[in-house]
Parts: sequence; structure tokens; C-alpha cells
Amino acid sequence: MIRARRLTLRRRDVIAAVMGAAAPWPVGAYAQKATPVVGFLSSASPDKYAPFVTAFREGLAATGFIEGENVALEYGWADNHYDRLPGLATDLVNRKVDVIVSSGGAISAAAAKAATSTIPIVFSVGDDPVSAGLVASFSRPGGNLTGVSFFVIELGAKLFDLASELVPAAVPIAALVNPNRPTYSTARKAIEDAARAKTRALIILDAANEKEFEPAFAALTQMQVGALVVTSDPLLLDRRERLVALAAQHATPAIYAWRSYVALGGLMSYGIDLRDVYRMVGGYAGKILRGRRPADLPIERPTKFELVINLKTANALGLTIPQLLLQRADEVIE
Repeated sequence: MIRARRLTLRRRDVIAAVMGAAAPWPVGAYAQKATPVVGFLSSASPDKYAPFVTAFREGLAATGFIEGENVALEYGWADNHYDRLPGLATDLVNRKVDVIVSSGGAISAAAAKAATSTIPIVFSVGDDPVSAGLVASFSRPGGNLTGVSFFVIELGAKLFDLASELVPAAVPIAALVNPNRPTYSTARKAIEDAARAKTRALIILDAANEKEFEPAFAALTQMQVGALVVTSDPLLLDRRERLVALAAQHATPAIYAWRSYVALGGLMSYGIDLRDVYRMVGGYAGKILRGRRPADLPIERPTKFELVINLKTANALGLTIPQLLLQRADEVIE
């Protein structure tokens, strides 16, 4: 775990803290410390989420806060063990951080919310934050939480539609889902509804940890599945290198929610760029350090969705990508 050292308060900082005591919360958060501290809470692991942490720092820097200069970061990584999140959130609260940033799903945000009702929380979630009970509404969150929401449940149906364009109608399509995700039932239903609408055969494969990946892919071969939808999930994203390697090993056309899979050799992705999400989160954290209240910052939603196709992978699979798909692609890797 990376821990940044806090600076000792100087006399003028103490005076500023006393003078700012009468100011409405959280205006004094930045003024009261020589170096404000942001806590970063995630259900994932630090090595796989490094690009997103970098993007978060970029968003924070855009508001004038540079790590190591005028802001410190404290990290709490659950390494996909969700039961660790409450303790990690409590630890950040006990360290008296000024803002908590939660990533890796609504479960991280919920843990942070349970740990404090006063420290501002900025989340990035793929679920509906209102239905999850995190905020009152998108326009007026209320309380001490705000952030960025990207509805990945909706993406599951879109990914299934793309997979349907790749393989003949008579061939079944599979979806890889993490049964431990709190929104498992909703995500599964969205894909099942999409399959029903297209009258396509669907096989749901559960994988709660990396040990279950290999049996899931072996089942694809046994069932003669034509394509695989890898749903959006912090665990699956965290283990994206392994999933891309297994798809290649089993010669399975796989469709993903994030471009980072395709950059590793995955076949196709449709969704937002998660780095943009974390830049937005960093910007919100910076605004709060400057004195904005989370309750007054509306929930943001990314608006740019991209279709990325890796022709190198398609050629290796002996797969011909339909021309209509190629024409709709925002990026084609050749």
C-alpha cells in the first residue's frame, strides 16, 4: 500500500484553520491543512488499475492539485476481496483524509458511505447510483457523495447485439459474469432479455475468481459456442490479460466492454474509455478540495462510446468482420 506523508502545519496554517472554522463545510477542508489528503478506495488491485490511477491524477492536476506538491494520496486496495472494503474505508476515515475517491463498483462507494457521513466521497460506478442508494438524484445528489456513473448494465445488451452480428444465428453465444457482483441478477437479466429479443441461444458462464476462468473457457469449446461476451466487472477488468490470453488459446471471438482488452489483443470492445471517467473523478475531487459541496455537484455521465475492432486478432481467429461493423468502428487496429 502506498502512503504519502503529511506535512507539519506551519503557524500561518494554524491561523488559517482557526479563521476558517466558521466557514460552511467543506470550504475549510483545503485551507485547514498544509497538504490535503485524498483517500483512494478500490475493490481492485493496484497493478492492474495503474492506468486509471494515472488518469485520476491527471484530472486532479487539472484543478491545480499535484501529488507530492500540494496534495497527498492514501490508498486502500481490496484486491477483489469485497469483504475487505469496510475495513479499508474505516482506515481511510481514521486517517482523517479530506476526500475519499471510491472505484471498482458501487460496492466500494457503499463501503465508503457506511464509514462516514461527513467526509466528501467521489465515486465511479457502473451501476445506477440512485437505485443503489448512494445518492438522492442525479441532479441533486444530496449528502456527502457525488461522482461519475456509466450504466454498464445497459452495455451488456449492446455487447450481445455485437456478438450476434459476428456469428451465425444457429450458433449459441455465451456471457461471462461474476456471480459475486452485487448487480449480478440485473446484469444477467439484461443479457437474457437481449438474447430473447433476438431469439438467440445464450449460455451464462459464472466466474467468481480467476481459478474459474479456465473451466469456463473449456465449457465454451464443449458447447461449441460461437462468441463470448465478457461483461463489465472490476474482477474481470482486473484480470483482463488472462481473459484475453484464454480467448486466444481457445480461439474464441470475445467482445468486451473496455478498450483496454483490445489493446492487449482482444477482438472487439464497445464502451467508454475508463481513463476519461477517472479524469472526471479527479476533477470532482479537486473541486471539492477547493470548497465545492458534493451535494451541489450533479452526477456526471460519459457521453462518448467507442467501437474498437482488432483486425489482427480477427485474422488470427480466421474470422471475417462484417463490413457494416467495420464501417461503424471508431477505431480499427490493423
